[in-house]
Amino acid sequence: MDYKDFVASFKRVACVISVNLKEEHNDNRYIIIDANDAYKRTVVKSLDDFVTNVPYTRYIKKASNFEDLCDTCVISNIPIHTYFDIELYNAWMEVFLMPLDSGDPDMGLLLFSYEMNPKADVDKLADISSETATNVIKTCLKLRETPDFHEAMNAVIKDIRKQCGSPRCSILLTDYEKREYSLLCEDYDESDPKQMPMSAFLNEEFYRVVETWPRLIDKSNCFIISNERDMDEASKIAPEWISSLRSVGVERIVIYPLRSDNKTIGYIWAGNFAAEKTLMIKETLGLTAFILSAEIANEQNILKMKIMSSTDLLTGVYNRNAMNNRISEDVNGTRLIKKPFGVFFIDVNGLKTINDTQGHIAGDNLLKDVASALKELNSQKIEIYRVGGDEFLIILPETTPTEFLKLEEELKANCERPNRAHFAVGSCHSDENDDVRRAMQKADARMYEVKEEYYSRHPEYEWHNKPV
Repeated sequence: MDYKDFVASFKRVACVISVNLKEEHNDNRYIIIDANDAYKRTVVKSLDDFVTNVPYTRYIKKASNFEDLCDTCVISNIPIHTYFDIELYNAWMEVFLMPLDSGDPDMGLLLFSYEMNPKADVDKLADISSETATNVIKTCLKLRETPDFHEAMNAVIKDIRKQCGSPRCSILLTDYEKREYSLLCEDYDESDPKQMPMSAFLNEEFYRVVETWPRLIDKSNCFIISNERDMDEASKIAPEWISSLRSVGVERIVIYPLRSDNKTIGYIWAGNFAAEKTLMIKETLGLTAFILSAEIANEQNILKMKIMSSTDLLTGVYNRNAMNNRISEDVNGTRLIKKPFGVFFIDVNGLKTINDTQGHIAGDNLLKDVASALKELNSQKIEIYRVGGDEFLIILPETTPTEFLKLEEELKANCERPNRAHFAVGSCHSDENDDVRRAMQKADARMYEVKEEYYSRHPEYEWHNKPV
């Protein structure tokens, strides 16, 4: 049958594709029978260069997701409409596939048409099935049930797992620039002995697995393994990961990237999803990934702003603003400094002389060296604040007098190391005064006594904060 006139009648990009149902999944399985001029202009420079009855891969990059859509369309004999973000073209693509009658039981036939736009169209995103709409609405409601972001995400991932009919669903956050990743949330069937918490897998080696996912997704909208052939293809890129999936009985998996500002910030995936719900799952996860990307990016931006507002940019410890908030929280009872506690006041020695004689870069290095020495303290409870130009405060909640004494000895042993920054230390434990503000005053007064003794031994340094 000649499809030239048929396909030419379409105003948007369109072509007719045949699917050889007897062939295995290779390039010769999917053949372009004909196309309209709009389609031809997207793949060739001159219309005369376009040739029919050739594999689609002659004109565009091989895409397993596209092939899966073609198979679903002709085998199930159902029209498909989908809308998704495709990184390869940095655009949103609206796709239509319509099954056609080939007259040959061994040959599927379909009309393929699409339209691309640089930005998402909300109306097209909302054009989804009632089942998908219900699932996505539930996700949005879960996000608003609690102000606690992590609690909300745990509820969301539990719902998504149920929607997918999957024994496991997880969201992993990534930062490829820093080569870091972290688990945001997960839900799995605890009655299944093959299912274990992700913490059992998340180690330094797992990052090598995460690095393969962009290649597996290959700038498409998602990556999906639905059969053994897909497993074999994925094994060429990520053999160790595929081997581990097989070892725990994973036969199917779908992974969607979470993207914000043209950057991948994480992934959402479901393993051993219900195969009969593949189209619904892809539609649901695609739209859910779009919504969650915005939520996660917003939460990350809020966290960054909180960190910037409470962190001393030079030394990386908390700043004075953070200290004031911490003391206020203790005083008003919103976040108590648990007793017994200890405080140290630390003041850098010789900073003014170093600034005057060697410059402020040398002075900054002196401050960073002191902060580094404080971070080396052997305590998991330590809170370090830079409260002034050359002053630091340490708060140690839930620290016994014995633990506090050991840390005090450790600090004093390191306060005058050769070729390192020198600093004075004043201390007070809550056994002496359980009001943190009074304990700070006592530690500060003791620190000045130590400084006075230091400068009496080192007259070559000028005391910047000497009391008058």
